[in-house]
Parts: sequence; structure tokens; C-alpha cells
Amino acid sequence: GTSVLTRQGIMFKFQHLIKENMAELSKNITLEQGKTLVDAEGDVIRGLQIVEHACSVTSLQMGETMPGVTKDMDTYSVRAPLGVCAGITPFNFPAMIPLWMFP
Repeated sequence: GTSVLTRQGIMFKFQHLIKENMAELSKNITLEQGKTLVDAEGDVIRGLQIVEHACSVTSLQMGETMPGVTKDMDTYSVRAPLGVCAGITPFNFPAMIPLWMFP
């Protein structure tokens, strides 16, 4: 399997890509979903917060509960292999919900 540090590096790259392309992601959400640009930016920022938290994957592998990760959000992890996964997300949160699910 892939080492924890390798997976953490992938998440840091993912975080960098989101930050680097935040304006374009928000613009695409506005064009495709009809959200205002401010709402689209909020959607991307909220998802980015989850990705930033997932960058601490080394400590998350211990199965900890993390209260107060950000405003109105707690997370917990369960150490169990899932295998191949898929997600069905609501159309009205095209960035935030997938970013909650997959990191």
C-alpha cells in the first residue's frame, strides 16, 4: 500500500491546486450552476478547509475525533479500509460536498 506520508504529500498537492485555481473553480461553478460568484467562492473555500484538514492525515490515521475543525464542523475518523468508492453529490454544492467525501 501507499505510505501515509506519500498520501499526505498528495493531499498537500491537491490543496495547492485548489488554492491556485480557486478563481477558476468559482467561475466554473457560477457558469454551470448559476450560483452567485460569492456563493461559489464560499463553496470552494469550505471544501478547501476540509482538504486542509485532510493534510493532517498522519494524525487522522490514529482514529481521533477532531471537534471544532472550523465553524460548525467536527470530524472523526474510523480506521477501516473501504476499497473502491463512489459518491453521489447534490447539484447545489458541486465543490464542497465532493471535497468532504473524498479526502
